[in-house]
Amino acid sequence: MHRSVGITRTEHLTFDEPLVLESGASISPVTIAYETYGRLNREKSNAILVCHAFSGNAHAAGYHAGDDRPGWWDTIIGPGKALDTDDYYVICSNILGGCNGTTGPASIDPKTGERYGLSFPIITVADMINLQKRLIDHFGIQQLLAVVGGSMGGMQALQWSVSYPEMVRKVVAIATTARSTPQQIAFNEVGRQAIMADPKWNKGEYSNGTIPERGLALARMIGHITYLSDDSMHNKFGRNLQNKEAIGYDFSTEFQVQSYLHHQGESFTRRFDANSYLYITKAIDYFDLSVTGSLAAGFSKAGSAFLVISVSSDWLYPPYQSEEIVSALTANDIEVQYCEIRSNYGHDAFLLESGQLNYMISQFLDRLLVRDVMTDSPIINEQSSMNDAARIMIENGVNHLPVVGNNGQLAGIVTSWDIAKAVACGYQDLDQIISRQVFTAIPEEAIAKVAKLMEEKAISALPVVDDNNQLVGIVSSDSLSTLLGRCTQPKKH
Repeated sequence: MHRSVGITRTEHLTFDEPLVLESGASISPVTIAYETYGRLNREKSNAILVCHAFSGNAHAAGYHAGDDRPGWWDTIIGPGKALDTDDYYVICSNILGGCNGTTGPASIDPKTGERYGLSFPIITVADMINLQKRLIDHFGIQQLLAVVGGSMGGMQALQWSVSYPEMVRKVVAIATTARSTPQQIAFNEVGRQAIMADPKWNKGEYSNGTIPERGLALARMIGHITYLSDDSMHNKFGRNLQNKEAIGYDFSTEFQVQSYLHHQGESFTRRFDANSYLYITKAIDYFDLSVTGSLAAGFSKAGSAFLVISVSSDWLYPPYQSEEIVSALTANDIEVQYCEIRSNYGHDAFLLESGQLNYMISQFLDRLLVRDVMTDSPIINEQSSMNDAARIMIENGVNHLPVVGNNGQLAGIVTSWDIAKAVACGYQDLDQIISRQVFTAIPEEAIAKVAKLMEEKAISALPVVDDNNQLVGIVSSDSLSTLLGRCTQPKKH
C-alpha cells in the first residue's frame, strides 16, 4: 500500500512589492498560500510545482490535523507514487484570485479595511503564475524539474512553459487546452450570470452571512455537468428515482442525478467564494497562448519537454484540444509525448484515474524502471540441444530464450525465429543459432530509455542482468507495447 506524506499544513508568504498584472493594475501586498512535500535537495534540482484546477487549493496531499480526507491529489503525490516525495520536492500553491489563503476578492484591502469585492483587479492565468514564480524564487530554485497540472492547472503549466521557458525542464498538461473555446466561455458566462442574478450577490458586496448561495450553487451545478460524461452519469444514476417509488408529476427533486447536483452545489457554497468564481472563470476565458491565431507561434519559445494527456470521454476539454497542443509543439521541434486516459469519468478522470496517471507521469519523469515491468524467463544452458530449446519455448509459450553458461552468466539469446531458421537450414547444434552479441538492461534502468533502444535497434526482447551478468528477467516488446500503447511520441518535423 502506498504511503501518505502524513500530516501537512498550509503556509503563507506575503510579498510587499506590488504584483503588476497584465491589465496594468497592481496588487500590494500580496499573499500566497502553499504546501510542500518531500525535501529539496542540495542542488535544488528536484522541485516539482503542482498547479490546481478551478476550485482546488494548496492542500494537494497528506492530511491536515483532525481531517479524515487527504489532499485533492493524494493518489499522485507521496512515497512510491508518480510524484514520489522520496525523490522530489513537491510544491502546490493556491492561485491568485482564489479564496483559500491567497490574495483574492474575499481578502481584506489594506487601503479600506474591507473586502476587495469587485474592486479587486481582473486577473489572468499569466498573473497567477507570476505570483507562483515569486514563491519559487523565494525557495532559491532556479529551475523546476517539472510543472504539473490538470484542467486550469494544465493551463498554468502551459503558461509557465511560455512565460519562463528557461525555468521549466518538463511540463505535464492534463485534460486542458491552450486557448478557451467559445463553448467553454459560454459555460463560464452562464455560471457568472447565475451568481450575479442572485439578489444576495449585491454587486459583489456581500458578507459571510449573506452570501449568494442560490446563485453560486447553480453555477456549480452547471459547471459540474461539464466535468462528467454521459456514460458516467448513466452508470452512476441512470434514471433512478431519489427516495421515491414512482414519479410525482411535479417539480420536486425526483431523480438521483438531480439530488446529486443539488448536493454538489450546496456543498460548494460552504467552501468557495462567489466573487472568486467570477474572477477565476474570467481568467480562464482570457486564456489564449496563440499568437496572431497560431498556437505554433505561441509555443515558439518553449524549451521544456512535454507530456500532454487527454481524457477520452472529456467533452469540456476534449482530446482534439490536447492534439492541437501536440501539433503546435511538434511544429517547433519540441519534445512531446501524447497520452490518452481511457475512461468514462469525463473531465474528472484527471482526479480519479490514478492508476493510469501514475504510470503515464512516472514514465515521463523517468521513474518507471525496468524492474517494474520485467518478467521471469526460462533459460537454457549453452550446452543444451536444439530440441531442448524448442521444447522449452513451446512449454512456456515464449519466443525468446536467454542462454547461460556453466557459470550462470548470460551467454546469448535464442528466438523462435532462430529455431525456425535452423530447421530450414538444417542446423543441428544450438551454438549455430545463439546470438552472442546481446544488448542487455539492468533492473534500475529507466524503461523509457530501454524502449528507445529496442526501437532503434529493432530488438524484440532484452535480457535483464544484475551486476554479475546473472539473468534476473526479460523485457519484451510485447509487454512494452501493452504498457506504452496509449502513449505516442510524435515525430519531429
